[in-house]
Amino acid sequence: MTAFEKYLYVKNINKSILCVGLDPVLEKLPVILKKEVNSIYIFCRDIIEATKNMVCGYKLNFAFFEQFGVEGYEILKRLFDLIPNDLIKIADAKRADIGNTSKAYAKSIFDYFMADAITVNPYMGFDSLSPFFDYSDKIVFILALTSNPGSQNFQKKIINEKPLYQLVIEDSINWGNSKNTGFVVGATHPKELVLIRKIVPDNILLIPGIGAQGGDIEAIIKANNNGPAIINVSRSVIFSSSEKDYAESAAQEVKKLNKIINNFSK
Repeated sequence: MTAFEKYLYVKNINKSILCVGLDPVLEKLPVILKKEVNSIYIFCRDIIEATKNMVCGYKLNFAFFEQFGVEGYEILKRLFDLIPNDLIKIADAKRADIGNTSKAYAKSIFDYFMADAITVNPYMGFDSLSPFFDYSDKIVFILALTSNPGSQNFQKKIINEKPLYQLVIEDSINWGNSKNTGFVVGATHPKELVLIRKIVPDNILLIPGIGAQGGDIEAIIKANNNGPAIINVSRSVIFSSSEKDYAESAAQEVKKLNKIINNFSK
């Protein structure tokens, strides 16, 4: 089963296109957990166990684990192994470099961590991303129009009468195929998403920025026009409670978001 086939399967089984972003911050962990590195594993484990039957997958942001060195990498590996294999496992690593380096990155992400998908930076061009596309059964999410305010600096710059993010998408459409080439489009850009969907009606989009970053679910669902998508939510779910009920609270937030998304998708 390819990653895209897995997405279609779990989307149907769990009736969800929601992905929980595991972005643990030691200082924000619930009060019942010790402020030590292993608590990050306990925290993420409990979130996964409480929500795994109501999401399509999880996005693990490597930076939140890498900062702790070997311990962080061990926790990252344990979490990838813990997530059920019928769910989408996204390595939010934003990798890309010259060919041999990217080949090593791809081997790490897909052979060691056994991720289904990865986020990558297209700035260095096709040869920097081709090693990821060699894993044709995976999904490569290319950064196109990100949710952060800094996306204005370059991504919306007009070049030859088109914004840069549009040129990135148009140039990279054929680097893989519609089943393994995805794009990251922030939920803070619903108007631009309408245009993007016209360019790539069949490619899967990873849409972060709902919740803490201010993205509007209704606007995004309408702009997406029922195209294949994974909506990522992190802070508003995983830090919805700082008490001992943090896992149950996360599950309630996921249920609430699923209901909203599914209602607007009809």
